[in-house]
Amino acid sequence: MDRFVFLTVDGLSRGAVYAAFALALVLIWRAARVVNFAQGAMAVAAAYVAYTVSTTTGSYWLGFVVAIVAGLLLGALVDRVVMRHVDHASPLNPVIVALGLVLLIQAVLGMVYGNEFRPAEAPFSRSALTVGGVAVLSPYDLFVFATIGVVVSGLAWLFARTPVGLRMRAAAFAPEVSRLLGVNVGGMLTLGWALASGVGALAAMLVMPTELGLHPHAMDLVFVSAFTAAVVGGLDSPPGAVVGGLVVGLLLSYVSGYAGSDLTPLAVLVLLLAVLLVRPGGLFAPVAARRV
Repeated sequence: MDRFVFLTVDGLSRGAVYAAFALALVLIWRAARVVNFAQGAMAVAAAYVAYTVSTTTGSYWLGFVVAIVAGLLLGALVDRVVMRHVDHASPLNPVIVALGLVLLIQAVLGMVYGNEFRPAEAPFSRSALTVGGVAVLSPYDLFVFATIGVVVSGLAWLFARTPVGLRMRAAAFAPEVSRLLGVNVGGMLTLGWALASGVGALAAMLVMPTELGLHPHAMDLVFVSAFTAAVVGGLDSPPGAVVGGLVVGLLLSYVSGYAGSDLTPLAVLVLLLAVLLVRPGGLFAPVAARRV
């Protein structure tokens, strides 16, 4: 029972990071109808900027803030310089361009920083606190939960309660009508890319200390898990991305704890395949009305 409780808490902590990264994918999909396969590489690039700032200044928190700012700027740059000029007549075009971006970013990071793993320090202790003799959350886990909670709440407030969020939603679902009503559709699209990239950078900063460290390919497996989480919840559903992230985190924790870590990639792919076969739109996708 103690092991089950520990694995559950560990899975929820890991799933919270997957939820944030899945939310970044959902933001891009809702804004541009594109699955940004370069999201992981862009997040790693922002994390390397944070690493440079932290090692230079000795301040983790300055690097943390700079990583988010770098993510915001990189997302806006990718939209303006690259994705804005891609022909969207075929849905494969932006996918191919995004995969090319992955190769480019990882190659540049490897040339500049090398391909060895660099340590990623956590700002708080990762030693689990015990309650009733059972190891549960660590101070770092509490920090992760609090940070993800603030991000999710902030994005929900932005999209549901502010004029900017309303314009972003309108630009995503009815761009031509939005232009007629005076909405800067291009600006809203760039804002969506920036927000998604910033959230991705935040997720990278949170997950790095729990993995092997900083590396040009450090987010590859995290991206697969987060993409699975987004598909499980539904690419059009931000709440679904959060729930999907928690589900994937729990699945990976249970499989790793009871069957071995070698089976965790297979478990993620089985879950992804099962959802695509049973409910391709995701568990939280709206049900389409039947047409006669």
